Amino acid sequence: MKHTKVKDLLNSASALKQVNVKGWVRTFRNNQFIALNDGSTINNIQCVVDFENTPEETLKRITTGAAISVTGNLVESQGAGQKFEIQVNKLQILGDSDAEKFPMQPKKHSLEFLRENAHLRVRTNAFGAIMRVRSVLSYAVHTYFQNKGFVYVNTPIITGSDAEGAGEMFKVTALPFENTPRTEEGKVNYKEDFFGKETNLTVSGQLEAETYAMALGQVYTFGPTFRAENSNTSRHLAEFWMIEPEVAFNDLNDNMDLAEDFIQYVIKYTMDKCQDDLKFLEGRLTEEEKLKPQAERSEMKLLEKLNFVLENNFKRVSYSEAIDVLRNCKPNKNKKFNYIIDEWGTDLQSEHERYLVEKHFKCPVILFDYPANIKAFYMRLNEDGKTVRAMDILFPGIGEIVGGSQREERYEVLVEKMKALGIDEEELWWYLDTRRFGSAVHSGFGLGFERLVLFVTGMTNIRDVIPFPRTPGSSEF
Repeated sequence: MKHTKVKDLLNSASALKQVNVKGWVRTFRNNQFIALNDGSTINNIQCVVDFENTPEETLKRITTGAAISVTGNLVESQGAGQKFEIQVNKLQILGDSDAEKFPMQPKKHSLEFLRENAHLRVRTNAFGAIMRVRSVLSYAVHTYFQNKGFVYVNTPIITGSDAEGAGEMFKVTALPFENTPRTEEGKVNYKEDFFGKETNLTVSGQLEAETYAMALGQVYTFGPTFRAENSNTSRHLAEFWMIEPEVAFNDLNDNMDLAEDFIQYVIKYTMDKCQDDLKFLEGRLTEEEKLKPQAERSEMKLLEKLNFVLENNFKRVSYSEAIDVLRNCKPNKNKKFNYIIDEWGTDLQSEHERYLVEKHFKCPVILFDYPANIKAFYMRLNEDGKTVRAMDILFPGIGEIVGGSQREERYEVLVEKMKALGIDEEELWWYLDTRRFGSAVHSGFGLGFERLVLFVTGMTNIRDVIPFPRTPGSSEF
């Protein structure tokens, strides 16, 4: 008999005879009531067992975490909380669970404990909800770009270039660690390596995506990226996913329009599709906020925060204007910021970004025209010679969520910037070719997918919004 998803049974228009459902036991009480979940919804379905006619040996095997198959009639529930339940007439144990050793007991667990059991944490309500939201967000990303006529490009994971110029990259090598071949100068001889040169795991697909945008018009990447930054914080991962559109003939204003429209679309799509999960996550966040000191509590609930992004136009503010606001604001004058704003050219921190969004402008903010010396080499230099056509989108509770720019399309200017930063022209000869042959104005942005999931779910640690987090000292599972 074909089984039906719990979600479909709970949404049934009427009672049904002889349905089959398969899932995992969340709780079993009074030797009669099973709360069963199959991952299709955050809600369990109650299965009422005829314990008088069920063998005692079978009843003993119905434990938390066990996989079972239940067949019976879907009837109107006698209890509160759900419309339907299943009156069981056949129950089969598919996989036993050692109830005493099963880590995911029906009680509150710390997030740290759950990270140590990342292979099982998705069986909890919170992580089931987070991963369903992540899945829908991922689908929404593709839906948006595909509906807009973008071409999905798979950029390489192994690369010989450092798009960000920060040098925090994982090396890829087939050379032996013992008796590593060396040059006459004593350096590693990468000419004997698999690729014949030094290669790394990519930090971004942007540079390669730009080359495709200059032929296909509008493209996007959505794939894994890696950064060997030794930051053991709630905001950093060594392996994460990036969304990176690149569009030919778009200037900075077009880029800001695209980013705002895109991010509002995917949030709205997810809110429509994940109402039960987001309602649960909002309740979870509310309980977490109660444990914080009053000064650290968020002023907005989760759904309120999401609607804040949907219902407000994003305020566009130059970096220079933002610096003036921050320099003269009370938290800065009273030295309440951890990082005091003294002068133009300072790289903004999360506390500054959140102040602009939550306290001053009270709407999402797009900052643009940043100092050139704190931004990447590929961003277009403005006529003032000291700022670039960069943009960052700032959100409540999280600060920067999107970073992008109009790219430097002028060959001579790009070469000069690379020389000033010590970037080898020979390494990026192919990138420079796009400026030699039919160069044009083009723009793009990057959005760390986990940062987006963090915002939409209300979680506070980025390790909790990716199935198996990779962080300094941790590559378990």
